Amino acid sequence: MTAPVLDVRDVTKVYGQGETRVRALRGVSLRVERGDYVAIMGQSGSGKSTLMNILGCLDVPTEGRYLLDGNDVRHLDEHQLSILRNRRIGFIFQSFNLIPRMSALANVELPLAYGGIKGAVRRKRALAALDLVGLADRVEHEPNELSGGQQQRVAVARALVTSPALLLADEPTGNLDTRSTRDVLDVLDRLSRAGRTIALITHEDEVAARARRVIRLVDGEIVEDSVR
Repeated sequence: MTAPVLDVRDVTKVYGQGETRVRALRGVSLRVERGDYVAIMGQSGSGKSTLMNILGCLDVPTEGRYLLDGNDVRHLDEHQLSILRNRRIGFIFQSFNLIPRMSALANVELPLAYGGIKGAVRRKRALAALDLVGLADRVEHEPNELSGGQQQRVAVARALVTSPALLLADEPTGNLDTRSTRDVLDVLDRLSRAGRTIALITHEDEVAARARRVIRLVDGEIVEDSVR
């Protein structure tokens, strides 16, 4: 039986000590199967950013277990976590995080370069990823020559290029206008239909409406987990 992509088991996260102690997550459990498209929602202070950091292996639970694609992160050191992030997770950030003076193609190649993939293979895979997000005609353009929506689609291609188990998108349309938001969400829809596993962090109902499943957090607890 195939392991779920995400398997979160009774996870808590506590920051601080004594009077400054804050319980950001309170016994959160969830499973995300291969091919799921999940929106994780919550207002500021709900715990959704803390949960995203744990799902992305950028932080570890105080208690509980988290398995990413069958790998129990409790047993990994920082170097192993870094490798897991590079190979298993494709990150998509609100601020794009593109390198300014590098072409779209070079930006998309970066995760493969970090992974030690040779140049010709990197280029072929990066070109395929850019084609997948509809930017085959923009591969030599630098970020400042692209619209916000195009920059975010480059970021999606960069997230895809390692063939990760999970696409983890943190407010991916937060800096975009209405048309660019629609373009980026259309790309995520196509990726979902193609079988990609997507976890989308958002506070916007219209963005979450694109997902097939909505998980809502309040005060560090899941209060809704519904399939659409």
